[in-house]
Amino acid sequence: MKDIGSLDLSGNFHGSLLNMVLDAGLIVQLVLLLLFIFSVVSWAIIFLKYRYYRKVKKENEAFESDYSRSSKLSDVMPAAKKYHNSTLAEVFRVGYAELSKINKLSSESAQASDEISLSSLDNLERSMNRACNTEMTKLESALGFLATTGSASPFIGLFGTVWGIMDTFKGIGARGTATLAVVAPGISEALSATAAGLAAAIPAVIFYNYFLNQSKNMVQEMENFASELLNIVERHFVRK
Repeated sequence: MKDIGSLDLSGNFHGSLLNMVLDAGLIVQLVLLLLFIFSVVSWAIIFLKYRYYRKVKKENEAFESDYSRSSKLSDVMPAAKKYHNSTLAEVFRVGYAELSKINKLSSESAQASDEISLSSLDNLERSMNRACNTEMTKLESALGFLATTGSASPFIGLFGTVWGIMDTFKGIGARGTATLAVVAPGISEALSATAAGLAAAIPAVIFYNYFLNQSKNMVQEMENFASELLNIVERHFVRK
């Protein structure tokens, strides 16, 4: 009696992943192709966003170092122009540009009252808030695709599995037999769609949560920096 592990119970099926894909039905193959595209795009986004977040974090630290060493805001501007990926530097550039406009208008105005100064501070705050929102949009761009992949891929894979099982049972009904050699290949091919869906979804969900957490931290840093800069400017106006 032969050992059951040496039996070829599935005829042409040998357990290879490539064979499972090639032997699968058309719908299952289309599902696997769609999941493959989702996975490739997701990994491309993960790689690009990871590099981008590293650059932002590195330049933010460098800008904060230059900012803390400077005694005047005008000394910070040349340093801020060096860091193109820094979110903090962008908030400072926008704030400093708005502050320069305020100073120019105040010097040209014959009546520069405290009321004008307070109104100008509101404009400065709105400008920096817009800069924070713009940078947040950049940080979270393309993360929606990771969220979609993480939520939709398991269901797409499940659809392929259900379709493959239905096709398998249809073949069993046509043959009139339900032996393991008949059932096993079709079921394994159908289950490969679920496995592919999970393989696409799991890294997408993990990195989506990771990037979203990093984005929230960076947005908080921007808001804190904008508040600190606004306080400095406000003290400057009060002394006037």
